[in-house]
Order: sequence, then structure tokens, then C-alpha cells
Amino acid sequence: MNYNNIEELINDRHSVKQFDPNYKIPHEEMDEMIQLATKAPSSVNMQPWRFAVVESDEAKAKLRPLIRFNTPQNDTSSAMIVIFGDLQCLENSEHIYSSAVEHGMMPKEVKEKNLPIIQGMYNQLPRQAMSDIVKIDSTLAAMQLMLIAKTYGYDTNPIGGFEHDKIGEALGYPLDRYVPVLIIAIGKAAKEGHPSYRMQVERVVNYL
Repeated sequence: MNYNNIEELINDRHSVKQFDPNYKIPHEEMDEMIQLATKAPSSVNMQPWRFAVVESDEAKAKLRPLIRFNTPQNDTSSAMIVIFGDLQCLENSEHIYSSAVEHGMMPKEVKEKNLPIIQGMYNQLPRQAMSDIVKIDSTLAAMQLMLIAKTYGYDTNPIGGFEHDKIGEALGYPLDRYVPVLIIAIGKAAKEGHPSYRMQVERVVNYL
């Protein structure tokens, strides 16, 4: 879909809870959208987001009892994208920074100077601090994915109400490593989402 400006795109995005159950998003398109979503900002570029695309009947059946009041989205969407934050994302640090050098995005001396500092810092972080980092980064990618999906002609619904303590085991993402962040239902809308009121800027902004 073509939008003239970002305001038009944002105003056209509403949370949809009823999708066309017969439509499946091609993997090629899904990969394109997720690849674009990963252009989101990331703390020291560790890219901790992990996307579990739950689309098969078998996988959706595992997810269904864990999503409380959001079963219509699970039953009708093309997919439920469960986003996890990887607490051990540092494992990819050498690959990420070496690839940046290889592609001319970073001088080798910058990588050699900064990467050991970053690795040392991350290795010393307590679990809660690391969890906060990966949740922030993954949420940025999630919002970007929802806007990108709209430009591809798809609608979405972000879901935070699910069994956070059980979803990892159900999908094969052990919680000692992966932090459940958000679920995004995605597909072709069967029923348009309704607009919701947003407070005026003077109620949420304070210039200091």
C-alpha cells in the first residue's frame, strides 16, 4: 500500500482482531518484513530480537491456551509472531562487528577497540539489567514490524496478555535464555479495527 506521509500510515494502523483465516502470508514476504523490522535501533547493535512465527495448526494449538482472551487472533491470523529477547545475544557480537567491518560500515580499528569493552560490559550485567535491554530493543523492532506490515497490505494486533512463564517451553525457547516480550497477530483483516482516542499532546508532554 502507498502512503503519502508517515501521519497517513500511522492513522491507518488500528489493531485488528478478526483476520481472513484462509490467507497465509508467503514466507518470502514475511522474511522481507522481518528483515526490515530488524533495522530498528539496538543497544550496541546486539540485535537481541528473535521471531517465532507461529503459523501451522499444530503450533497454534500449542499457543492457544496461553493467550487468554486473544484466541480469535490466534485462530484467524496468518501467523502469531512471538517476539523473544535473547539474553545471550552477545554470542553474535563477533559476527555482527566483523560483518560491519567486512561491509565497510566500521573501521577495523574501531571494532578492535570497542568490541572487547562491550563484551566485558555485557558479561557483567545482572539478568534484570540484560532483560531490560533486550525488551526495549525487541519492542522497537515490534513497532517497526507493525508499521512495515501495514505498507505490505497486512494488519496487526500487538498482544501482551499471555502466559509469559509457559510460552517459552511451548515453543522451544527456554526461559533461562529467552525473555518473552510481545506477540503480534498478523494477516489480512476480515473486520476493520476501530479507531481509539489518543490524548492531546499537552496532556503527555512537559518541556523542562
